[in-house]
Amino acid sequence: MGWSGSVVSVSDEVRAAVTAVPASAMGEGLRIDRRGTWFFGGEPFARKELVCLLSSRLRRSDSGGYEVLLPTESHPSPVIVEDVPFLAVEVFKSGSGRDQVLTFRTNIDQIVTLDAEHPLYLSGETDLDEPVPYLGVGNGLSARLSRPVYYELAALGEFGHVDGKEVIGLWSSGRFFVLGTTV
Repeated sequence: MGWSGSVVSVSDEVRAAVTAVPASAMGEGLRIDRRGTWFFGGEPFARKELVCLLSSRLRRSDSGGYEVLLPTESHPSPVIVEDVPFLAVEVFKSGSGRDQVLTFRTNIDQIVTLDAEHPLYLSGETDLDEPVPYLGVGNGLSARLSRPVYYELAALGEFGHVDGKEVIGLWSSGRFFVLGTTV
């Protein structure tokens, strides 16, 4: 069985999983919680392969939300995303100083190198009033850094200056990325 045969069988499995959901749960549809867990009809997906398949078809909608378009469907299905669709769960470091390269693994086993096309950025968290670190993973999608990954980055951090302010950040792919400001 070639690549296309395995895709068809996985798509058939997704369709079977979707049609097996009771009608009372259909209103909820696809949802991704803050931890990166995918749900359909209120139930978490049991197979990571299905999540990987669906995530490969995930995109931003024209309205700024999220949607999945399967190859066998003519219209995308909306996806409710509590924060961002992915979680960076592991970081790998090679080199040091300005030559350092940081590469992340997401919860769907996507490998992303921190660089100009896949930047690290901070966004305010209203509940905690603290910045939350995110990694651009491409196509307008992002991964939130898991707490252990963020702590690993904080341990690698060094002082620098950006826009006249002293900051803590790190180098990757020849660029300096800010982790936070100093007091």
